[in-house]
Amino acid sequence: MSEAPPLLAVSDLSIQFRTRSGTVRALEKVGFDVGRGETVALVGESGSGKSVTAYALLGLLDPAARVTSGRVQFGGLDLLAAGERALEELRGREISLISQNPRGALNPIRPIGKQLGDVLLRHGNVTRAQAPQRAVEMLAKVGIPDPASRATAYPFELSGGMCQRVTIALALACEPALLIADEPTTGLDVTTQAVVMDLLAELASASHMATILITHDLALAGEYADRIVVMHAGHVVESAPAGEIFARPRHPYTAKLIAATPKPGTQLPDLAAIPGNLPDVRRADLPPCRYSARCERRVAGCAAPLPLVAVSKSHMVACWQPL
Repeated sequence: MSEAPPLLAVSDLSIQFRTRSGTVRALEKVGFDVGRGETVALVGESGSGKSVTAYALLGLLDPAARVTSGRVQFGGLDLLAAGERALEELRGREISLISQNPRGALNPIRPIGKQLGDVLLRHGNVTRAQAPQRAVEMLAKVGIPDPASRATAYPFELSGGMCQRVTIALALACEPALLIADEPTTGLDVTTQAVVMDLLAELASASHMATILITHDLALAGEYADRIVVMHAGHVVESAPAGEIFARPRHPYTAKLIAATPKPGTQLPDLAAIPGNLPDVRRADLPPCRYSARCERRVAGCAAPLPLVAVSKSHMVACWQPL
């Protein structure tokens, strides 16, 4: 029996931004797949290209951006070639986004119940009479107490954790096939972070929804993701099942990320910072491996271009000197 095709297949995705200070080569030949019901985490430092990748999938890039190569296949449709009308139909219905700033993602002058109703009327199979009750049901589904009363509240009347739950309800209102969660725990305390992530995992499992989790927190990715895609300065440097990444990281950057990740009982002196900084992606002479300037395993051969290669059936790495 042939293996089922992935729900989402990203291949050879390259994006540049035109700025006053030069051309920013934000992504270069990025590729990964997401299966139905699978959670894939994109991890890496701030500036590695995780969020740019997400907004490219949704067709929401800044006007200064230009896709120079690539394909993004979603259910047989190439999202990069699709027109704006087709993307408008997909966003919210088939693909949804939870943004980094939940309070900023909500309309400050519209009750949250009406905001949910707007999404349901635009993308869901509901009538105007049914929308208010469905909105209350969605608030209850994401664990908001007294949902009927909360439906009349404005975002400023809710805590950060409550606003995050509302954005989850908005994203899941039409039962999308794919959820993109961009740093969904930013600004939340540790306890609330765990509650939000457990809720997302529970709802994804219940509806067999695929999830792209964007995070700089490798420990969070290891706990909730099936597979991890490690990004550095616009490149995918490693991709493998979460357990395999932690058991045997093959790229030096991945190993450094794991070493820099706090663990229970870890003291501050035990944390190992990653030396150096991300390269300036405006440079015209960027090396094929953008990590090479920071890498203690660098050799002369690292100057040659290297694609992702398989080191096992499910483990890919872009490195001439893998661990």
